[in-house]
Amino acid sequence: MFYNPRKQSGLSAAFTIAELIYHSIARKIRKSHSHAVMSIVVNLLQMVIFVLAFYVMFSLLGLRKAAVRGDFLLYLMSGIFLYMTHSKTLGAVVGSEGPTSPMMLHAPMNTIIAILSSALSALYIQVLSLSLILFVYYVAIKHFVIEDPAGAFGMLLLAWFSGLAIGMVLLAIKPWYPTAVNMITLVYQRANMIASGKMFLANSLPTFMLNMFDWNPLFHCIDQARGFTFINYVPRNSSITYPLIISICFLMVGLMGEFYARKNTSVSLSARR
Repeated sequence: MFYNPRKQSGLSAAFTIAELIYHSIARKIRKSHSHAVMSIVVNLLQMVIFVLAFYVMFSLLGLRKAAVRGDFLLYLMSGIFLYMTHSKTLGAVVGSEGPTSPMMLHAPMNTIIAILSSALSALYIQVLSLSLILFVYYVAIKHFVIEDPAGAFGMLLLAWFSGLAIGMVLLAIKPWYPTAVNMITLVYQRANMIASGKMFLANSLPTFMLNMFDWNPLFHCIDQARGFTFINYVPRNSSITYPLIISICFLMVGLMGEFYARKNTSVSLSARR
């Protein structure tokens, strides 16, 4: 009733949104642990354990010969880093605050800022973790060479973007079917342990097996990332265009669904459950 709206210029509004996103990212990072550094350390340990577990599994099963010629640990990390980024981003977006969250009562906070901060905080933690792992590996263990670092990092960003886009669709459905969305998210993340293709090369797959995996945008991102990482691997059965187009389509559908959910959802939807 006594609220006096202030007119902001475009530049001032952009700075306000950027400040909100920054503080929301800091809140997200500190949410899992009271100390921000510990949140990064926990994610770092998860990545290291993943890499070591797959290294032991490949060694025991004798699958190292199926890997690309080059640094074997770099081959493993190129798949695990993208898988972790995609899965963590999807989970962060699906778990972001919705329109009925108490955080939405604090103007000028809105759901788009909450979604962006969740996705960017996941990207920040993953990029920092993989940078530390690669730095330690390069300095302490082995001097490796990445053929095209910019292209490999671009595929990491594409994996992040696809996780954001798919998470947007699930987030739009979540107000009406929260239990089903949580189950779908969990199943999708677990299925990508194999369907992402991080354990094998697309060029080495027969056609009937390739048809089982090429629907997955993350499969294309990982295979293309290995093409940018290793000089002697040229991905022939994957593309950059497919995950980009699929991600843009999912993002548009997710934004439309989120707009509808924001206008029509209420606290009573969750109260009756």
